[in-house]
Amino acid sequence: MSKLKAGVVGAGAFGRIHARKYAEDARVQFVGVFDPDDERAGQLADTHGAKAFNTLDALLAEIDIITIASPPSLHAGAALPALKAGKHALIEKPLATDAKDGAELVRAAAEKKLILACGHQERLVFEAMGLLDTPEKPSLIESVREGPWTGRSADVSVTLDLTVHDLDLALKILGVKADRVEAKARAEHGKAADEIEARISFDDTQTVFTSSRIAPERRRTMRAVYPSGEVRIDFLARTFDNTTNFPLNAAFAETRIGSDPLGANVAAFIDAVLGVGPRPVVTGEEALAVLELALAVDQASGFPSHS
Repeated sequence: MSKLKAGVVGAGAFGRIHARKYAEDARVQFVGVFDPDDERAGQLADTHGAKAFNTLDALLAEIDIITIASPPSLHAGAALPALKAGKHALIEKPLATDAKDGAELVRAAAEKKLILACGHQERLVFEAMGLLDTPEKPSLIESVREGPWTGRSADVSVTLDLTVHDLDLALKILGVKADRVEAKARAEHGKAADEIEARISFDDTQTVFTSSRIAPERRRTMRAVYPSGEVRIDFLARTFDNTTNFPLNAAFAETRIGSDPLGANVAAFIDAVLGVGPRPVVTGEEALAVLELALAVDQASGFPSHS
């Protein structure tokens, strides 16, 4: 069987990780990278004995699958040509920054019968814990996802940068759409919010999502209250406290997917492309639902989704 030829758009932190995952997979040949920063693209290509391409079209001409790891506001602009060229695509979160663009990506993938995946890999942490298979739905979810300013993803709101992870988790475990969205926010480095608190109701479940990229220190926590107890997760420490009767896996961080969710997400994408896996971890349709909810949060806050 010939190897899948893979490429990456974006030679930043996430692009480097995706390139490494492709290079390490025996089923894949990592062909190269496109990034407007020629020096950065060249360094990444040299690391894996690959090629730095001068244009996106030149990269697309030589690959079968692609990861889009450019700044969020550029996701749709790179992903749509890739899909139209018949390339399976894994897009780092968020899927796009505009709902119409996201819907166009989903349509393009469906028309071409291509795999379209998104990088909401926190879902794999929940899978490793066993929280995707609980017999109860939580009545309350409280999440905190914050850290100091780094300048990364500053082209979009903190909602599209950070909150999307927890919105995806809520949509997945609850299985229903939001019916009320309230939010308050503040901006420090641009027009878009750098800190936000969203209160969202999903039928009988209330949620509070707090995200900040101007906080003094990093925190990644979630509290989910169920009829039989509650689960408190520390995503940074990779630990949880559980007072429910759910048989959760305390050693989840030592599992294959729990120890490397991004790598597991890439592997599942490749599996889906090869037809040996049923679907990617997060489909384009699911990522679009997350995007639409994130945009509704920003709209409720009164702040734009773009800086």
